[in-house]
Amino acid sequence: MRILIVEDEHDLGAAVQERVRLDGHAVDWFTTLEDARAAVATVDYDFMLLDLGLPDGNGRDLLREIRRTSFDTAILITTAEDQVSDRIAGLSDGADDYIVKPYDLNELVARIAAVARRYAAPRRQARHQVGDITIDRENRSVSRNGHMLDLTAREWAIMELLSRNPGRIYSRQQIDTALYALDHDVDSNTVEVFISRLRKKVGNTVIRTVRGRGYCLADGAGA
Repeated sequence: MRILIVEDEHDLGAAVQERVRLDGHAVDWFTTLEDARAAVATVDYDFMLLDLGLPDGNGRDLLREIRRTSFDTAILITTAEDQVSDRIAGLSDGADDYIVKPYDLNELVARIAAVARRYAAPRRQARHQVGDITIDRENRSVSRNGHMLDLTAREWAIMELLSRNPGRIYSRQQIDTALYALDHDVDSNTVEVFISRLRKKVGNTVIRTVRGRGYCLADGAGA
């Protein structure tokens, strides 16, 4: 997933960013509402970790702004405000979950996964079949004839993106966005390199190249 962290505590923000990246997600981290608003305006995020007490305002303002127009981004509030009334207010404004500081990083990623599953379930099938290849988004795995394939985090990120809408063409820029955070330099041929590696593992017919437009997953029978 592409995840936005809005957190002004630098030690905590860095720790969360590193832990979430270990799970194979692309992560952007900002410390102010102003920067977070600019990021939301330019990037389609799957998930947001939102602190409330920020230097230039309350994170709930951003939460309400987002929910006025969209319910596509999952939002988990992370804050030191531990009163029941605070939790109720955040959830009423449209947050999907609420975790109070200090929290365990492993619990945080477990909550991210739980909320993400709730978002994915009504939208699309958790599994997709293309020939002898099975892509299982819930378990973050790809198998061939029942045998698990060893994919890197970057390779999985591409397979997960393409399998969201089999047959839909994703541009190289869209795949770049799924692979890397905003502060990461991307080589011009990075996507092509990863696609080539993937095809060696899943076969040449699973990922199609659409000349001048990008790549798509072959539209096989859903599982």
